[in-house]
Amino acid sequence: MGSIKRYLSFVKPYKGKIILTVLIGVLKFSIPLLMPLIIKYVIDDIINSESLAQSEKIDQLLLLMGGAFFVFMIMRPPVEYARQYLAQWIGSKVLYDIRDKLFDHIQRLSLGFYSRTKTGEIISRVIHDVEQTKTFVITGLMNIWLDMFTIVIAIIIMLTMDPWLTLVAVALFPFYGFAVKYFYARLRKLTRDRSQALAEVQGHLHERVQGVPVTRSFALENYEQNQFDTRNSNFLNKALKHTNWNAYTYSITNTITDLAPLLVIAFAGYQVINGSMTVGTMVAFTGYMDRVYNPLRRLVNSSTVLTQSIASMDRVFEFMDERYDIVDRKNAKPLENVHGDVSLKNVSFSYGENDPTVLKNVNLEVEKGETIAFVGMSGGGKSTLISLIPRFYDVTSGQILIDGKDIRDVQARTLRDKIGMVLQDNILFSDSIKMNIQMGNPDATDEQVIEAAKAANAHGFIMELPDGYDTLVGERGVKLSGGQKQRVAIARVFLKNPPLLILDEATSALDLESENLIQNALERLASDRTTFIVAHRLATITHASRIVHIENGEIVEVGSHEELIRRKGHYYDLYQVQQLDDNQTEYMGT
Repeated sequence: MGSIKRYLSFVKPYKGKIILTVLIGVLKFSIPLLMPLIIKYVIDDIINSESLAQSEKIDQLLLLMGGAFFVFMIMRPPVEYARQYLAQWIGSKVLYDIRDKLFDHIQRLSLGFYSRTKTGEIISRVIHDVEQTKTFVITGLMNIWLDMFTIVIAIIIMLTMDPWLTLVAVALFPFYGFAVKYFYARLRKLTRDRSQALAEVQGHLHERVQGVPVTRSFALENYEQNQFDTRNSNFLNKALKHTNWNAYTYSITNTITDLAPLLVIAFAGYQVINGSMTVGTMVAFTGYMDRVYNPLRRLVNSSTVLTQSIASMDRVFEFMDERYDIVDRKNAKPLENVHGDVSLKNVSFSYGENDPTVLKNVNLEVEKGETIAFVGMSGGGKSTLISLIPRFYDVTSGQILIDGKDIRDVQARTLRDKIGMVLQDNILFSDSIKMNIQMGNPDATDEQVIEAAKAANAHGFIMELPDGYDTLVGERGVKLSGGQKQRVAIARVFLKNPPLLILDEATSALDLESENLIQNALERLASDRTTFIVAHRLATITHASRIVHIENGEIVEVGSHEELIRRKGHYYDLYQVQQLDDNQTEYMGT
């Protein structure tokens, strides 16, 4: 019941509109309850009346039908429209609020969460599971009450006509209660299992759609088809188990629904034959059986969809309860007016309690405007170290200070606002080049965007594109080359104009011409900023103020390029190997 209570917190702002919708619904459902009474009156008081002449019977029939047509043709349609519109409006607004909350939650979750969770599964919860909960608002908070109201009013009217026949009519109600209790407890679990299996299919599909180039290049179509079939079959099995149990539920409840009117017809027919009941009353009673058992059918069906809805609710709130690894402290203040001094004091880090230590007692003092390059073998901890500066992860022990302030004492968003990042694989969104650059500063003018693009050596190639700055780049920037994507990413950092800069393998895997253009842009970008560079190719960081060689999570050497070369230590050995490789590549290319 905890999920329902939490869900109601999203419904609460619309409480007034829900009450109005229910009241309109009461009117809407009350109108059809007149129909059996009209039939009874026509049979008993007009057709079978011995005191009325034929012309009087026709006059009364016309008068009655005129009033009935007014109610059913003039009054009912706007009432029906208002109820349907308000119910859907409220449901849609509640879903909007939940998705809004979930998107905010998605943006706060740590990178660690995304490293262990498939994107498709997240999308499934935000889209599919949230949509499933709409039934709770429309059915659970409105239709159920209206159906119950219809049943109560119909039973009251039936009691005024014949109490004993009414008892026969409701004699099978307890069996409904038993059926609901017995079947729907398991149905909720089966619904959750089916939703999880669907999320796994969506997660796998999302990942494989992104990886189609890999599948094609390795000719893995048959293998991938089998992989998808495994997950799809799992979903099919879960769906069929759910369907099987659902079918049992409907078969039992609908059997009860069909038996009840037969009992009423038998008992009422016996009373009519004995002369203790009029034909009109029998017909009216049969009509009210419809009015009682149709809502009851809907209530049973509602139990099914509500069970599915609550199972989806559980999954939504399970996702909403994912904890944030990075949380601002209570008294955290915004980071303003950054000078650019950075200190790492005894920094150690591991990704989890049981994971190995990736960084061990790292100490480093960086002054404003310095360019610090981190080098070393893959897996040494370089990228991990720079991911700690913008607090993508928090240090396990030690401190990182900016201008003497522990970065855990400032608001994380304001910290990241002061840092510009250019990565090896920069993500561009499937929008225009202009929009992707403007992400550095959404309020920037067109002139400022162009200036940033020029500084990043991007303006030339942008103007050669069919729509210039309005050219759509496709998903993840697929329509641009690697070098073009990098220059757009650099342009948005120019536009952001941050005091701190992080470059993580920003020029790797590029052709020589692109690398030179990007290297020039990066050097302009790094001017007068505190800059941290992770580089694989050492030739690109010889200009750095200091080079920090990291191995196995520890700093083994620090110095300028010239100092480290003279020292002939780890860096010297690494540099010589790369120079030899570069010379061999050059020789083979001639």
